[in-house]
Amino acid sequence: MFQSVTKALMALTISAAMLATPVFAEPISIKFSHVVAVDTPKGQAAEFFKKRAEELTQGKVKIEVYPNSQLYKDKEEMEALQLGAVQMLAPSLAKFGPLGVKDFEVFDLPYIFNNDVDLHKITQGPVGQQLLDKLEPKGVKGLAYWDNGFKSFSANTPIKTPADLKGKKLRIQSSKVLEAQMQALKAIPQTLAFSEVYQALQTGVVDGTENPISNFYTQKMQEVQKYMAITDHGYLGYAVIVNKKFWDGLPADIRTQLEIAMKEATVYANHMANEKSIKDLEAVKATGKTEVTVLTPEEREAFRTVLIPVHEKMADRIGKDTIEAVYKAINFKK
Repeated sequence: MFQSVTKALMALTISAAMLATPVFAEPISIKFSHVVAVDTPKGQAAEFFKKRAEELTQGKVKIEVYPNSQLYKDKEEMEALQLGAVQMLAPSLAKFGPLGVKDFEVFDLPYIFNNDVDLHKITQGPVGQQLLDKLEPKGVKGLAYWDNGFKSFSANTPIKTPADLKGKKLRIQSSKVLEAQMQALKAIPQTLAFSEVYQALQTGVVDGTENPISNFYTQKMQEVQKYMAITDHGYLGYAVIVNKKFWDGLPADIRTQLEIAMKEATVYANHMANEKSIKDLEAVKATGKTEVTVLTPEEREAFRTVLIPVHEKMADRIGKDTIEAVYKAINFKK
């Protein structure tokens, strides 16, 4: 009898000890996929976000960053996010048109932003937030906008006037606005995944492209493009997005910590975009392989004159209300 009671007490003690022992759950895993190199502003910002998110959550979250289209190419990644195969992306803003939210194509309109000040009135203001909110019915939650920079044209022949691009096959990402832009220049738009651009330039499948300086340099396009004109004709930026169902299912404290990490990463991303544009342009020049032309104000105005009509042509597609909201916020003058 005594032995039975002793055994029962020992069993209860062991059970109580097991209950008192904390059970450490596995870290929440977030796969963050993107299509550019690690040493681009987006690539660096993704790594910064990973570091800060893991620090702020004290290891409760693990961010797995997959750069350079390691998991998915341009056209595949959005579907992967919606299906939950990855949890986080930072696609260029042109990617939301095919998703059915064409308002985002306002960012593709040529010469709509004169500078970063104008741009940030949108991306850091109410108009930008209203656009992000439109993603939610698609199962996507928008967290932030990250800059990359303003785009310049490149080719294997000199570029100083719009006529210099006539008949050229120019790579674009999938965007009806960018198609219209190239057609306004009498160029031939060629839609290609970003990961395929270098080879397409090398083999002559396309004659040229448009890129922010950091994308041009980190993809080594100076090896296959002899000329670049600093036109600053369009903006290339990203929206950091997550699978909405996944995000809403996170504990509230974890979401708050990730939001803080994202705010810090956004400041870092935009600083890096500005800094790298300057450094990478000098690096391109230093290679001696690509001749860089900085357009005069008159030459730039010639490009602007040809491209501004794209705004009106695309108004029905993007939404006149969206374009007018941007115009009003930045006091746009045609």
